Amino acid sequence: MKATVISQHDCRARDLDDPLAPLRLRFDLPAGVIYLDGNSLGARPKAALERACQVITAEWGKDLIRSWNTAGWFDLPKRLGNRLAPLLGAQAGEVVITDTTSVNLFKALAAALQMQASDPARAARRIIVSERSNFPTDLYMAQGLSAWLDRGYQLRLVDSPDELAQAIDADCAVAMLTHVNYRTGYQHDMAAVSSHCHAQGALALWDLAHSAGAVPLDLNGAGADLAVGCTYKYLNGGPGSPAFIWVPEKHQARFRQPLSGWWGHAAPFAMDPGFAPADGIARALCGTQPVISLALVECGLDIFAQTSMEAIRRKSLALTDLFIALVEQRCASHPLGLVTPREHARRGSQVSFTHPHGYAVMQALIARGVIGDYREPAIMRFGFTPLYTSFADVWDAVEILRDILDTLAYDIAAKRDAVT
Repeated sequence: MKATVISQHDCRARDLDDPLAPLRLRFDLPAGVIYLDGNSLGARPKAALERACQVITAEWGKDLIRSWNTAGWFDLPKRLGNRLAPLLGAQAGEVVITDTTSVNLFKALAAALQMQASDPARAARRIIVSERSNFPTDLYMAQGLSAWLDRGYQLRLVDSPDELAQAIDADCAVAMLTHVNYRTGYQHDMAAVSSHCHAQGALALWDLAHSAGAVPLDLNGAGADLAVGCTYKYLNGGPGSPAFIWVPEKHQARFRQPLSGWWGHAAPFAMDPGFAPADGIARALCGTQPVISLALVECGLDIFAQTSMEAIRRKSLALTDLFIALVEQRCASHPLGLVTPREHARRGSQVSFTHPHGYAVMQALIARGVIGDYREPAIMRFGFTPLYTSFADVWDAVEILRDILDTLAYDIAAKRDAVT
């Protein structure tokens, strides 16, 4: 059956009927730019500038150290964690926003291995299962922790999601997986994988860097054991904004992490030389918090409070469906390969295409105002943030891509920047 031809008018009409369209006005988007890289760094909420000025000029500038109490700085990690929790399918008191994703992953993986080691029936397990295509820092942290512990832990990598069931066996202590793959946008069935882990006596640790704020999550309902993620992508917290860690209530009493800093102490200002972990989620904290960047996270969360993850997901799928269809209709004569799943249940909020000169093509797109990014090997990534991406953006982006490909308006010798 012949595919329906999509027009620019169709895209503009969809914007007129989009209930999320007004939220675009909450972001400061540069003129002449189509921003399709929110899966790497979210756009700036307009409120962030005012909030930063407030923290710097009033809370820090005038109230100085008193703001730890008077402005609520001390409670920010837990208070913002409670605001984030509903987007993750978590309960109040199960999330803190703190540190980086890598550091939080180190804490969570160490805690998971410790929980398994303290169980006589599982103490001999020495396998950590992950995917070879996982985001490299996750693998690096697992490698580093395993070497540091020097207890024979090994990282078992699979090359396909289909191999996970066999790899997660009676020798597996922890499955450490990213819910939505950073290259391809492939989305795991969290509930099914977590259930399989538990049937084998393993724990399920999830990285939500490309999920939080992009797809509906139900950590408790899916039976996950631990999770981490960042706030600077779809949550729009700002470059390098603090990450988060989720420890469900069922595991908090057993949660022990090696970075036992004073913010995770039961009584940090008692100044006791011996460490005693705080009750609850606070034991996942480590050191003094970066207040300015932490405060800006709330500006992104304020916007999420104006809608629902279900509405965001509906638009996300509509945007990505449209992008795939337009690229395949209007760029069909070019060597583009779709690597993102077509199936909705297996797709996050990005679309990735390969091209033999992917880096050069992406640089040409950026020069024309269409900002995506590039990942090896030969993958052009396009992220769709329903809070501020329009259907007209999708049409215009594909038209610029088509023109670049048709006219060969890209430099195959384009110099690689430090960040691609």
